[in-house]
Amino acid sequence: MSAPRRIIVGISGASGAAVGLRIVELLATTDCEIHLVVSAAAERTIAYEVGAKALEHTLEIVDRHHDFNDVGASIASGSFRTTGMIVAPCSIRTLSAIATGNLDNLLVRAADVQLKERRRLVLMLRETPLHLGHLRNMAQVTEIGGIVAPISPAFYQRPRSISEMIDHIALRAIGLLGLDDLDLAAPEWSDDTPPTCPKN
Repeated sequence: MSAPRRIIVGISGASGAAVGLRIVELLATTDCEIHLVVSAAAERTIAYEVGAKALEHTLEIVDRHHDFNDVGASIASGSFRTTGMIVAPCSIRTLSAIATGNLDNLLVRAADVQLKERRRLVLMLRETPLHLGHLRNMAQVTEIGGIVAPISPAFYQRPRSISEMIDHIALRAIGLLGLDDLDLAAPEWSDDTPPTCPKN
């Protein structure tokens, strides 16, 4: 019997909490084992942006919810094998902590473990505009092996709703983990039939 594919999802306190929740929902349709860690600031953001019951629903569909302050949790150890980790959304504070090795909570500790074990770490940054300090931290994370993937909608899919935008962003993030067999790929761009501009 093969070991389960474990994926860690971290949700920090930046705006865009719906993306992290949707990633969990999509992964829950697969055979992956989902480990979730949510910051205190994220709990507040989720309630404000998505709804009071949103986090409760998410906790029901993950395999394990880890306390944000429990730096002794399983996901804080490199011996706990995982496929990778997505932080969505990733706040500037979380990005900076990962870039500088300031491992004062489980979310950043788990992210650091992915890097030291050469596993995939996808950071869905949510901030704009960016100053030079932000850009330097993004460069630092990239240099040590992380993937910085800002929450950025793709308009070429001509989304008809915010939900469709969120789905595409979430699918692109999951795709960055390299799990091509999950059947959760975002639609590919094709130039076979270029879209025409809609009439005003």
